[in-house]
Amino acid sequence: MKKLLIGLFSSLLLCLVLTACQGMKEEQVRGKEEIHDEEHDHVDEHSNDEETQVGIKIEGLAAHYHTGDKIELSAVLDEESEYEHWHWYSRESTSEEWEVVSGQETETFIGEATTDGLELKVVLFDDNHEPIVQSEPVKIVIDDHHGHDEASKQIYQGYFEDEQVKDRELSDWDGEWQSVYPYLLSGDLDAVFEHKAKNGDMTAEEYKEYYTVGYETDVDHIKIENNVVTFYQNGKEYSGEYESDGYEILTYEKGNRGVRFIYKLVDGTEDMPQYIQFSDHNIFPVDSDHFHLYWGDDRDELLEEVTNWPTYYPAELDAEGLVRDMLAH
Repeated sequence: MKKLLIGLFSSLLLCLVLTACQGMKEEQVRGKEEIHDEEHDHVDEHSNDEETQVGIKIEGLAAHYHTGDKIELSAVLDEESEYEHWHWYSRESTSEEWEVVSGQETETFIGEATTDGLELKVVLFDDNHEPIVQSEPVKIVIDDHHGHDEASKQIYQGYFEDEQVKDRELSDWDGEWQSVYPYLLSGDLDAVFEHKAKNGDMTAEEYKEYYTVGYETDVDHIKIENNVVTFYQNGKEYSGEYESDGYEILTYEKGNRGVRFIYKLVDGTEDMPQYIQFSDHNIFPVDSDHFHLYWGDDRDELLEEVTNWPTYYPAELDAEGLVRDMLAH
């Protein structure tokens, strides 16, 4: 009997010990979960804290992206910090709350361009999950230019009906533009020719030779505003006012077609050409993103020119931006 009582007492004691241990483990798990939740809530609490001082610059933002482009941004601190606890946040409009971007927890942001107008910012936290410094928001601008639908692609490639063509105002080309010819000479566009060679019928070297003839010009910059066109040529500038002189539809050797939108000089210096003709793959009114330009004093003779087509892109684009834009077309 005595042995039986001792056995029962031992079993009871063992159960109590095991229960206590299990309770301690559950308490530890709950404690860890609570700490994790507190940390997460702490981050969320400050994710939209507009009072946090600004001391981070976001670098690497492109003037615009095309749908599906890779976005790669870097957070650069104004002053060095011992902390490395980063979070990136996004919102689709100023009326929405900032949300944490999952998986972006370093000073580098890598993503894909999918939403036009998306805002991004980055915040650096200390070891207590308190925000210590943040960036100003930056906006992702997506401009697919000619669109991705089949009809837009056909027009861009030069296949359209005459009745689709409409007159255009000179304001479609308003802005400041730069020639791409200097970038070709410096080798910055070599990646474009290599890309063309992968799917084309010429080598990269042959494409470069072809575009060297096409892009050649000594008019490095052009400004267009209020129907006034200004050429910047060999360190000098010349201006003239132009008005519409209609358009002409041209058929090329390959069977595709293009439209020259023509403008004639009505007032300006004698150094400005009597006619300028735009070709930008568009056939009706729309703001241009780049263009080929022909100029001279003989309207009909200009229409015969198909080998030299000086090409202009927005003046704010750097070499990287130009390459990205060209590869998208």
